[in-house]
Amino acid sequence: MKTMPAGEFKAHCLQLLDQVRKTRTPLVITKRGKPVAKLVPPDEPAARVFDSLKGKIEILGDIVSPITPLEHWWKP
Repeated sequence: MKTMPAGEFKAHCLQLLDQVRKTRTPLVITKRGKPVAKLVPPDEPAARVFDSLKGKIEILGDIVSPITPLEHWWKP
């Protein structure tokens, strides 16, 4: 983990933000030699439930209509 004085961080802030995002390496910012902040990359976005099954399952037949005829479910 890299450490950097606050003054140097202030001078190169935008470049360091891009670097942390690209390398995913945290950066500790110090003031008078003591850590005061830690810059970490954001968590990876969670995969959506339905996207995780994409390409892994195959739907065969009609998935909308009931398996048994409607007359078996309800009688007027």
